[in-house]
Amino acid sequence: MYIKKYHIGLTQWGYKEWKGIFFRDDTKPDAFLRQYSSVFNSVEGNTTFYRIPTTETIVRWGEQVPETFKFCFKFPQSITHYKRLNDVRDDTLSFLELFNPIRTKLGPFHIQLSSAFSFTEIDKLEELFQYLPGHFTYALEVRHPDFFDKGNMEREFENLLKSYSVDRVVFDTRRLHSLKNEDPSVKSAKERKPQVPVRFHSTGSFPFIRFIGANDILNNEAYLKEWSIILADWIKDGKHPYIFIHAPDTINAPVLARFFHRELSKLIELSGMPEFPANREDKQLGLF
Repeated sequence: MYIKKYHIGLTQWGYKEWKGIFFRDDTKPDAFLRQYSSVFNSVEGNTTFYRIPTTETIVRWGEQVPETFKFCFKFPQSITHYKRLNDVRDDTLSFLELFNPIRTKLGPFHIQLSSAFSFTEIDKLEELFQYLPGHFTYALEVRHPDFFDKGNMEREFENLLKSYSVDRVVFDTRRLHSLKNEDPSVKSAKERKPQVPVRFHSTGSFPFIRFIGANDILNNEAYLKEWSIILADWIKDGKHPYIFIHAPDTINAPVLARFFHRELSKLIELSGMPEFPANREDKQLGLF
């Protein structure tokens, strides 16, 4: 049985340290995606932020996952950070065209802007939205304080998103930045992950949540239960949320995601999350 009603995933599918914990002990790298997608039904496609894959690679990824699986690929940093959306129409359309062969296996494309991209550049956003192909969906992540002012700037920004059916990415790092321990993975994550305000409403049909907290369930429990209530309400309202669970030490992310799914299952009817490949019989890995 596969998870329906919402999509849940992690930041990547190929973390080799998951062998014996999430993946089977003997798993080869070319089987990581197949095993990952036998449990989770989505993934953050961060790889495309740094490097644009070939069509052959994209097709191969699509062949390894079930029909219900959704990749959420990130726009290249060359478009969002280096060019800052200046004169990027051709680059953007060429990038998106690469994914047409697997278009039925795509969730929202993740457009992440730099913390320097402010409200003064909002016209670039509208220009971008005007030529984005309508057969794909999109989620936008902003980090500049202008977009969190609870005033005219934020209101105009969100109205723009709503008018083009673009979802606002929520990056929840509250728990991470409240941690007091000196774990190296936590310290590193704090340095790399921004601390931005959290919004609990959506601007489109596919709310997009990125959560990063502590490495253990206990220290995340209150926050993940809070998000389970919010996602349950969205689902009851006919929306289809995406949530991606991060952990300072990536090795812990699958267990945290499983905990979240169990909490959400207490609020709405969901099928159980499949057993991790490491805990399954061989025959179960080839079901799809």
